[in-house]
Amino acid sequence: MKTDFDYVIVGAGSSGCVLANRLSADPTVSVCLIEAGSHDNSLRIQTPAGTITLYKSKKYSWNFLSAPQRNLNGRTLHTPRGKALGGSSSMNSMIYIRGHASDYDRWAQAGCVGWDWNSVLPYFKKSENNRIGQDPRLHGSGGELYVDVARDPNPVCNLFIKAAERVGLKRNDDFNGDYLEGCGLYNLTQKHAKRLSSYRAFVAPVLDRPNLTVVTDCSVKSLILEQRVAKGVIVHAEGKQQSLIAQREVILCAGTFGSPQLLLASGIGPAKELEKAGAKVQHDLPGVGKNLQDHLDGLITVRSKSPLTLGFSLGSLPSILMSPLRYVFNKKGWLTTNYVEAGGFARTPLAGTLPDVQMHFVPGYRSHRGRLFEWGHGYAVHTCVLRPKSIGELRLERGGQLLIDFNFMSNPADAAVLIEGLKLTRRILADTQFDAIRGEEMLPGKAVQTDEQWMTYLREYAATVFHPVGTCKMGVDAMSVVDLNLKVYGMENLRVVDASIMPTLISGNTNAPCIMIGEKAADLILHGNRTFPFETRTLCGSESIGQG
Repeated sequence: MKTDFDYVIVGAGSSGCVLANRLSADPTVSVCLIEAGSHDNSLRIQTPAGTITLYKSKKYSWNFLSAPQRNLNGRTLHTPRGKALGGSSSMNSMIYIRGHASDYDRWAQAGCVGWDWNSVLPYFKKSENNRIGQDPRLHGSGGELYVDVARDPNPVCNLFIKAAERVGLKRNDDFNGDYLEGCGLYNLTQKHAKRLSSYRAFVAPVLDRPNLTVVTDCSVKSLILEQRVAKGVIVHAEGKQQSLIAQREVILCAGTFGSPQLLLASGIGPAKELEKAGAKVQHDLPGVGKNLQDHLDGLITVRSKSPLTLGFSLGSLPSILMSPLRYVFNKKGWLTTNYVEAGGFARTPLAGTLPDVQMHFVPGYRSHRGRLFEWGHGYAVHTCVLRPKSIGELRLERGGQLLIDFNFMSNPADAAVLIEGLKLTRRILADTQFDAIRGEEMLPGKAVQTDEQWMTYLREYAATVFHPVGTCKMGVDAMSVVDLNLKVYGMENLRVVDASIMPTLISGNTNAPCIMIGEKAADLILHGNRTFPFETRTLCGSESIGQG
């Protein structure tokens, strides 16, 4: 295997794959894309419905466990991340959400000049291939990432949308349009009824480029550092250890857990914590691993006898048996589902002018016991806090293990918002639209009514919705890890390009923003570390366009 490249990219996830495509478009530049996981050539990955089998997979998931959460009855939380080409975009629910325009303006207001909504919108548009005909002011049509409607949404989803309308939430057919608020069907990153991961969209079509090397089953042990200059990485592959040299840059795209872990393992991070972990300090950078944020999630799940919902029963057996044929010949049926087909964004009584909760509606029964599959039918809603105030951290422990502490509900405001969000969700599910398929609420159960009872329920059942960000924060303060060009402070030839650079969590699913980050980073690298967008001439002086 070749061992000398211009750019070495660590992590073939949502951001890394975009970066590999854009950098290797220059035939004079050599690029190596490293993935610790395996290839993605599995029906479980490519078939949308296979997503439910991936979250606890030993082969395709990094099955991280959090530290015991002191505000959640000391529970450890399962936190899967993608372990294959495509990273978490090869196991997620394929929902295409950018967040609210104000999320990015908030980054800029905190000092991240060039990362406001008008500056990042061109990068969202560049990668998008919108197949729905949505507003061209806000959507792209020439990119590699297909964005489409669900192929065969479950009819129960319409009950949820209509019920939400009846309690005051307008229907929204484009959560990436002018308004985020409302309920509707989610748009998905699928192509011809198959998952379109970042790898399948950006790297697989250009594998014939002679200057692009993709390496799987290759774990990166540490950075090669000389006088605070990143020279390459030490990897373990094919049963042996070797060095890969980067003549220009090492770029970490290993995600919110992987990128800071590699920095810490290489001696870059809070000096006292590194010394305590037995690591040699190479560069005292106090913000590495700090600023961890995620969407705190609560579940309402209902049993139903209706075979309209997804589930296993004698009544659903014919449709289950026919689903492979329907999928192959018509691109319809159960195998096309991403499970969270509908949902929306809403304002609780605690919100200001912006939505503060997001809902993911599942037209199937979510086990009240945490099982992957349950016999029978039902429906469920996951509700999460969009702008959490509780901040956690990662720490390196002796032996190189990573401690993940979300610190959920350390700020009481998060629990208060989530309780109000769950009350709203329950109101939607109580609407007469659901009368024909109504069943027993298994979680939290009708006995839970008061705020105190809701709090008890959350301490026992609340969890992450799998959107961790922030542990290599971009910014200009003392706790920032990367600058506005995503270069690691105090280091040369070293960048971080993934969800870990987000100063604050965006309002929604994180895959699309990670792809945007990859696009913008590529532009910064290729055009001299500027902080203005490649379409500045078309946006400067114009009014801000985005979501009201």
